[in-house]
Amino acid sequence: MKNVTEVTKFVLKGFTDKIELQIFLFFLFLAIYLLTLMGNLGLIVLVTRDSLLHNPMYYFLSVLSCVDASVSSVIIPNMLVDFTSKNKVISFFGCATQMFLAVTFGTTECFLLAAMAYDCYITIYNPLLYSVSMPPRVYVSLIIASYVGGILHASVHTVATFSLSFCASNEIRHVFCDIPSLLAISCSDTHTNQLLLFYFVGSIETVTILIVLISYGFIVLAILRMHSAEGRRKVFSTCGSHLTGVSVYHGTILFMYVRPSSSYALDHDMIVSTFYSIVIPMLNPIIYSLRNKDVKAAMKRVFGKNRYINKLYFSH
Repeated sequence: MKNVTEVTKFVLKGFTDKIELQIFLFFLFLAIYLLTLMGNLGLIVLVTRDSLLHNPMYYFLSVLSCVDASVSSVIIPNMLVDFTSKNKVISFFGCATQMFLAVTFGTTECFLLAAMAYDCYITIYNPLLYSVSMPPRVYVSLIIASYVGGILHASVHTVATFSLSFCASNEIRHVFCDIPSLLAISCSDTHTNQLLLFYFVGSIETVTILIVLISYGFIVLAILRMHSAEGRRKVFSTCGSHLTGVSVYHGTILFMYVRPSSSYALDHDMIVSTFYSIVIPMLNPIIYSLRNKDVKAAMKRVFGKNRYINKLYFSH
């Protein structure tokens, strides 16, 4: 047995060591975080307060907003502290907790997007039976199952990753504790972990994307049966934003995780994972709400007295 010292804390190297860039990045990510919280929490308040939005479609959207606000809160506050500190240390337990929560919320979002696609299919394909096909016990079960799936997936990777030995280096070339960046500094054999990452993420992506594709296949059939241009326009308005969100999110996830480990480039991967875990949660309220007439109308009812909010949202 080699006489080695096990790592008890990690150092998050981040984007740069230059003070000027760190100051700029601090204010940039602070703005992103504030916009993310305002957009997602505002959407949750809107769905809660406006009775006309009390249906499964917007319940799913409010849960998605909760997930986006949560994943940003897991990552960005620690980043902001690191930008203002020379000591960019995170404890072993803190790193494990951050990774567990980030994977939990990221996986939950995948399942939620699939559930939202199914809900969209029910809405468009058979609207007369919508209340029968999507009662509370169904959509609540889908939401709970999404969270349970996220927790189980995160548990597997957290246990597998932090069962490894970290003795050669404790410097993580990332802004948060992401799985590939931790595998890269382990002094253990990570082949099994890489297979787990590839097959688990690949399976989740395959299942959720198939659900989305099948749902939208039926939606296309419903569109082809429509004789009204107004009806088709309404369908695109209802489901177009969701399809955009799905494409952006799953595209980055597939690029990040479902590929051979030999193609990993840590600096490049750091930018990609920052995009899906930080930038997308900021964009989702824009993608899902600003082009949605029901949400705009609800904003008028709930925030109607605030001229600034009216001007900000309805100018779009």
